[in-house]
Amino acid sequence: MSLKIQLDCSNINWDCVSQTLKKVGMASFTAEIHKKAFENSYTVVFIFDDDKLIGFGRALSDGAYQAAIYDIAILPEYQGKGIGRLIVNNIIKTLPKCNFILYAAPGKEIFYEKLNFKKMKTGMALFCNVTEMKKKGFTE
Repeated sequence: MSLKIQLDCSNINWDCVSQTLKKVGMASFTAEIHKKAFENSYTVVFIFDDDKLIGFGRALSDGAYQAAIYDIAILPEYQGKGIGRLIVNNIIKTLPKCNFILYAAPGKEIFYEKLNFKKMKTGMALFCNVTEMKKKGFTE
């Protein structure tokens, strides 16, 4: 495995981003929507094995004290090899003075707990598709 880290959105195959998110059971929109989301983010991280996109993530932030992490996704065959940790650590490194929030896919909370994230007691959400998000286990 020959990993390369890319910290910008140049030359990204957005169809691959969309397919990866769908493959891991996360929100999947069209390639154009994902391109817009990543390009409008404060920081992005893409991980390649040679020329193959194998994982990515992004964060929104005010750049001063608050940030939210989104779309951490790694191809299933590369999970468990430290790539998610690499992505999250690169995001955190770009925003050293910020508090971070995120919502983990149900069942993935343990991964974030290993990175020192804590469950929030007061987290709230207002989703566009309330029924689907409840069915997926994100809300009560």
